[in-house]
Amino acid sequence: MWYSRFIFFWIVGGYNSIPAQDYRVNEQIRIREILVIGADGEQLGLMPPVEALQKAREAGLDLVEVAPTASPPVCRLMDYGRFRYLATKKDRESRKNQKTNLLREIRFRPRTDTHDREAKLKRIRGFLAGGSKVKLTVMHRGREMAHPEIGTEILRSVVESLGGEAKVETAPSMEGRFMNIIVAPLVRREEQTPKTVGEPSSGQETKPEENQT
Repeated sequence: MWYSRFIFFWIVGGYNSIPAQDYRVNEQIRIREILVIGADGEQLGLMPPVEALQKAREAGLDLVEVAPTASPPVCRLMDYGRFRYLATKKDRESRKNQKTNLLREIRFRPRTDTHDREAKLKRIRGFLAGGSKVKLTVMHRGREMAHPEIGTEILRSVVESLGGEAKVETAPSMEGRFMNIIVAPLVRREEQTPKTVGEPSSGQETKPEENQT
């Protein structure tokens, strides 16, 4: 009995992670006995699918198997067309948020020329406008490792060029021959003073989604 109550409250609170197109509906449900939940969340009890489908037809609804792995399987009376529409909409919004939250990466060299730097700034602004955070990286080679202040100055210059379009989320860190910071788009349009880019600190781990060379 306790298990049936658990299933009942679980189903009333929300559906599991099965994709909407993978639910068995109406005549597709061919199990001997199912636990049926009404359209308003009330528990209608155990019954054969034929009887449950009749109740669904009388209410102008569908019979949907929402918990196939439960014992007994759980079905609910609902408008399946509307359910699929809402599930698809939710999935679309979830994918949009995942894309928005990507961490991009733009790399500079101590000898990056002005034209190349402007092109990279344009890409950074594009990522920020799309809602993504951006990891700004200065890559040192050979003797350049002895002059980390050059990398610091480059990062400071980029942050100043972005002005009110971004805020600095992490202090400069040195990871091997790479110096980096992370900037994020401003949520509000209020005037905010960017954090000062100072001397590099030791390794903060980040995992960029995209590298630019």
